Amino acid sequence: MAAVVFETSGEKALSGALALVMHALFVALLVFSVSWKKPEPVAMIAELWSSLPPVAAPRPVPPPPKVEPEPPKPQPKVEPKPVPKPVPKAEPKPPPKAEIDLREKKEKERKAKEQAAAEKKKREEQAKAEALKKRQAAEAEAKRREQEQAEALRKAAAAQAAAQAREIDKYKQAVAARIRRFIVEPPNLQGNPEVEFEVVQLPGGEILGVKTRRASGQATWDNAVERAILRAQPLPQPPDPALFKDVRELHLRFRPKE
Repeated sequence: MAAVVFETSGEKALSGALALVMHALFVALLVFSVSWKKPEPVAMIAELWSSLPPVAAPRPVPPPPKVEPEPPKPQPKVEPKPVPKPVPKAEPKPPPKAEIDLREKKEKERKAKEQAAAEKKKREEQAKAEALKKRQAAEAEAKRREQEQAEALRKAAAAQAAAQAREIDKYKQAVAARIRRFIVEPPNLQGNPEVEFEVVQLPGGEILGVKTRRASGQATWDNAVERAILRAQPLPQPPDPALFKDVRELHLRFRPKE
């Protein structure tokens, strides 16, 4: 058998308060969750109703106004352009005879100038070659003349030296002949002894010194010749004073039988 529980008025008030507290906790939990997700504080007002208000019926939404499409604009008429007729090409006219003659004349003048320039260049090259040959021939001739002059000078110098040597020999013979006039040949002289002296003279012919260069082996003959050299001074002078430097020192040889 089921038990029937009867609630008093105090119990009803208690249950209503508990329901109110549960609603308040639910609202607080709801507010806390919202404030935790969004940093900005949101003010919320909660009203507790003992009973929910009647839900209003949704208002009918009016349909959007019909937009009638604009009528298409009339397109401008494009008139076809007339196609131009092809113009026939005019055939080139041949140049007149005067123009042809002028061209031929200019071509001839150009060729004539080129030929004249080539001939001028050829003449210049020939002239340069001939000038080079002439210069080389002149240089060769000048060299030949220089060689001939050098050879002539050498021969002249040799001839002059030979003539000078002959003059010196003649002068020495003249000096020796003068000295022989003063030689007194010693008695009992044997054979034909030869003695050589070196005689140094001064420009006036005076004798500066006499030196025996090679003795004959017979003192009497050597002394007789030395005395004759000193007696013969002053010695004769050379015909050309320029020869004195070559005859200042005389190398003389004497034999009794000459």
